Amino acid sequence: MKNLSSEQIRKEFLEFFKSKGHEILPSISLIPDDPQLLFTVAGMVPFKKIFWGLEDPKYPRVATVQKCIRTNDIENVGRTPRHHTFFEMLGNFSFGDYFKKEAIEYAWEFLTQRLEIDPSRLWVSIYKDDDEAFEIWTKDIGLDPKKIVRMGKEDNFWGPVGPSGPCGPDSEIFYDLGPIEGCSSDECTPACGCNRFLEIWNLVFTGLYQDENGNLGELERKNIDTGMGLERIASVLQKVKSNFETDLFMPLIRKSENIFSIKYGSQESNDISMRIIADHARAATFLIADGVSPSNTERGYVLRRLIRRAVRYGKLMGANEPFLYKYVSTVQEIMGKSYPEIIERSAFIVETIKSEEERFLKTLDQGLAMVEKIISTSKNIFGQEAFKLYDTYGMPLDILLDISNEKNVRVDVEGFNKLMEEQKHRSRESLGVQSFVDSIYESISNFKTEFVGYESLESESRVVAMISNGEEVGSVPNGNEAEVIFDKSPFYAEMGGQIGDTGRCEFSGGNAIVIDTYQKANLHIHKIKVESGTLRIGMNVKLIVDEKRRKSIARNHTATHLLQAALQKVLGDHVRQFGSYVGPEKLRFDFTHNSPLTSEEIEKITMMVNEEILKADEVKTKIMPLEEAKRIGAMALFGEKYSDTVRVVLVDNFSKELCGGTHVSNTGEIGIFMITSERGVSAGVRRIEATTGINVLKILLDQFKMIENLSSKLSCQKEEIENKVKALIDENQELIRENGALRKSLILQNVKEMCENARKSGKKFVAIRVENLNSSDLRDVADDALRIFGKGAVVILQENGEKVTLIVKSTLNNANEIASNLSKHFGGKGGGKGEMAQGGWNGKIDMGKVEKILEESLK
Repeated sequence: MKNLSSEQIRKEFLEFFKSKGHEILPSISLIPDDPQLLFTVAGMVPFKKIFWGLEDPKYPRVATVQKCIRTNDIENVGRTPRHHTFFEMLGNFSFGDYFKKEAIEYAWEFLTQRLEIDPSRLWVSIYKDDDEAFEIWTKDIGLDPKKIVRMGKEDNFWGPVGPSGPCGPDSEIFYDLGPIEGCSSDECTPACGCNRFLEIWNLVFTGLYQDENGNLGELERKNIDTGMGLERIASVLQKVKSNFETDLFMPLIRKSENIFSIKYGSQESNDISMRIIADHARAATFLIADGVSPSNTERGYVLRRLIRRAVRYGKLMGANEPFLYKYVSTVQEIMGKSYPEIIERSAFIVETIKSEEERFLKTLDQGLAMVEKIISTSKNIFGQEAFKLYDTYGMPLDILLDISNEKNVRVDVEGFNKLMEEQKHRSRESLGVQSFVDSIYESISNFKTEFVGYESLESESRVVAMISNGEEVGSVPNGNEAEVIFDKSPFYAEMGGQIGDTGRCEFSGGNAIVIDTYQKANLHIHKIKVESGTLRIGMNVKLIVDEKRRKSIARNHTATHLLQAALQKVLGDHVRQFGSYVGPEKLRFDFTHNSPLTSEEIEKITMMVNEEILKADEVKTKIMPLEEAKRIGAMALFGEKYSDTVRVVLVDNFSKELCGGTHVSNTGEIGIFMITSERGVSAGVRRIEATTGINVLKILLDQFKMIENLSSKLSCQKEEIENKVKALIDENQELIRENGALRKSLILQNVKEMCENARKSGKKFVAIRVENLNSSDLRDVADDALRIFGKGAVVILQENGEKVTLIVKSTLNNANEIASNLSKHFGGKGGGKGEMAQGGWNGKIDMGKVEKILEESLK
């Protein structure tokens, strides 16, 4: 058996299947083009539509090494030898080409001849009724029938996904690790649950189709889908007992040894923590490289969970500061050659992980303290408590479950999930979200509209369908609105951040205005309002786009491309589009970056874009194969689906992007570009708003008018405004200071009288109400009052709107008790030390009650 590195295994696998006529395809992103999947979870994901018969294959046979993410068994990661969140799947696929015999022969040849694994160590399982596979394994391969195990549907039958669809039996290949301690079976086989036999390859024979009634029939085009985990086969070839002991993980575990000064293998709890950190460091690195940022929704939440879970296990080994980001360089050393994107986006990956660690560490100690407090009095963490830990302290449920398992405490997961669902429901209601497309749109989705808006802003068209009040109609009379589909249209439908066109629709005997254009259920929909006459199905019409508005949108859209290119040149290659809006008045661009832009960076970006505008370079659009577009460096959006032929928008050598939007013909038409704001919108995502052309001129004119008005009101020249305003601010600050000092002096005079009167009357305390003091002045007044009062307690109270603040100073070492009792009586909280304490409550000051409480507590 060969002893190969993980890098060599990938190479051997792809070279072998290339020699068998397979097209070698690169790994797709972890963010798949599939609305049903959050992540790429298996090697077959890129070919799902082919397996479903929805798409014809470009190649009859392919092989890949696919990066994957699964988190359904996250609680087992690090606790078993084989569970991972990020993993690589080696796979070969046939689409109507070869079938069972060749698939089995290729797998056996690769394992026994290419990798030189001893055939005597290999076992096989097949579906219980798959006599064909049994014949191939025994007669064609020559495998001893005793080494073939027949199993049921739950083990050796794949699919369908849902009530109907493609499916078929499979055959799994196992490696015999040798006798396992604790297994009592004399004749152990892969059917035994003792883990002696390691599944290394699954061959799925997708040759059947199950209908809605459960009946099976043969597919016209039979397919092969195989998957072999790189981590598992590496453990076999490298002769180690666990995936974590392979060259894919050990450098990361050694990193933990250095960071935490703990030897791997010395204590099981630390070993588990090291394995979890190694796994999650890989997953986080690849997710961020593929465009995921930490957030509280969907993919971003999964990434946040992984980082926070790793931080928590680092905390168990003594971490008190960010550490996970330090593993990125090691992940790059192990896997950067096969996946260069993790090197290209290195700085951004490091910055994103470190920022998320810092945010979580601020609340982790509070959250852990809260957990300890809860479990100190109960063996149950109720749903409300679990939800508060998540909502207030950012503690994911799986971390809480990890802790509960360690502490033997039960978590009310059902109650937590119910509260989470209620929160999601409130969010959906507030956003007015619909998660379905009305059936009326589906029923007419066969109507296709030819878009002619790149070449012309007008077209002669025909009405092919209309929807009004949720129903398909044949006519729309004067004064009514409807959604209309035409056979062709110059109106751009909202897509890729660019809003839809507006304009006019002229027809015999009347006209309508086009209010908006958008897509729904693959329909090119024009929302119209009939102004005169009646619009009918089958009518010939003239469609006219609002030219002025379209040109404003085009200026902003081309400027968006220039902005993205400038951001990458100034900030780095990690910048990726995270959302956009392109309208006639402004553009908005969200992008991945971890820190606010400096004024110098904003100025540099602005100048760079305007320099490109002044060049008046031609804006070219080219239709080309997707692979060619990628070769020339055209930017694409993560997770976006592109056909084999794409439209590329190019501006000289400055910007190249895949884009279906409308643009100016040369950059000079943009006129001028101005950034109007820059801010953060979520962790690791910034937002720039900007505008172009006449919109910039309007802003400059408004600012000029404002400066003129200021100049007039300040009675100075325009160039003197800044100094004049500074002088006024300084003067105002001085007046505020003087006023504060005077107010404080008057308050102190009153305090002095109250303290002297209380002292003469023999009281142990004095309670004084003040107004309009900041926190520093409040403490000063309390100090002065105690000096005057002498021995006893001084209580200073102040109202700020609906909130009461109090400060207690005492020579009796009871300030903490007074502040706590007084605040608690009015529904608030207080505390501190014996000499000085603070407190407060929501409401008003009732000096009568305050005096009474103090008299009772200081008897």
